[in-house]
Amino acid sequence: MEYSVIVPIYNEQGNIAQLDKEIKAIMHKLSKDYEIIYINDGSKDNTLEELKKLHKVKIIDLNKNYGQATALNAGFREAEGDLIITMDGDLQNDPADIPRLLEKLHKEDLDVVAGWRKKRKDKSGIRILTRIGRLIRRVLIKDSVHDTGCTLRVYRKKAAKSLDLHGEMHRYILALLRWKGFKIGEVIVNHRKRISGKTKYGYDKAFKGFIDLLYIWFLDKYSQRPLHIFGLAGIGVFGIGMLIEAVLAFLRFYNKLDLSGSGWFLLGFFLIIGGLISFSFGIVIDLLLRIYHNTSNFDKQYYIRDIFEE
Repeated sequence: MEYSVIVPIYNEQGNIAQLDKEIKAIMHKLSKDYEIIYINDGSKDNTLEELKKLHKVKIIDLNKNYGQATALNAGFREAEGDLIITMDGDLQNDPADIPRLLEKLHKEDLDVVAGWRKKRKDKSGIRILTRIGRLIRRVLIKDSVHDTGCTLRVYRKKAAKSLDLHGEMHRYILALLRWKGFKIGEVIVNHRKRISGKTKYGYDKAFKGFIDLLYIWFLDKYSQRPLHIFGLAGIGVFGIGMLIEAVLAFLRFYNKLDLSGSGWFLLGFFLIIGGLISFSFGIVIDLLLRIYHNTSNFDKQYYIRDIFEE
């Protein structure tokens, strides 16, 4: 199969019919075999019922609302196409942009082509949060991609299948793939106003996304040898503690300084203990990562209630 179109859906009952119609119209013009996979991410409205009215689609009904990252992860696992296309289910992504993304992928021999919503139709608050997030990403992980939040993308199968997503990690898919060595490009795409339903992006997700950004930074810098960061920090803290205690010992034995109740003595002692703990922590994380990379992960991060093929 040539293409798999993956669409995570959460409470989008008013957009389903039109979205499916637009996707099929574009995919039909490409004249290749394709499948459409909708992931119902625990919707609380009539989204699942609307999805069941569609024809020639696969529906993955997740057990509860896990979030977009997990929904995409479930779609990637089920996809059979050599090229995997993802997009939002809110009709703000325009399926008519898909051919241009595919053209750039083939022309420049890329692994992923991401949409760039240069003229976003979101509220000003969301646009401000996006700009702040982009600045932080550039500082921490040197991410030069303009729009990491746009779901409209084309992936080669090997790139999509290499991902293991959870939390708010969908915003850092491109950073993860760049870190793995995949080639990434961008195309300016159309961004339409929402005509039905409510946006799922808020300040709480921005905060969670920042936490995941720190996780990505750690992976990018120290995932191969976490002992480098924890060990270096531990040695530094341990050294400062030992220096403090050495100075105090000199003052005690040569200048007869009374150290009873000295805060410096306690500070030095805790710095020594903290340094040893940090160094040991680095060794433990290093060993855990070695175990993780050499064993299979059997702990499922999501559960599928049912799969429908219409």
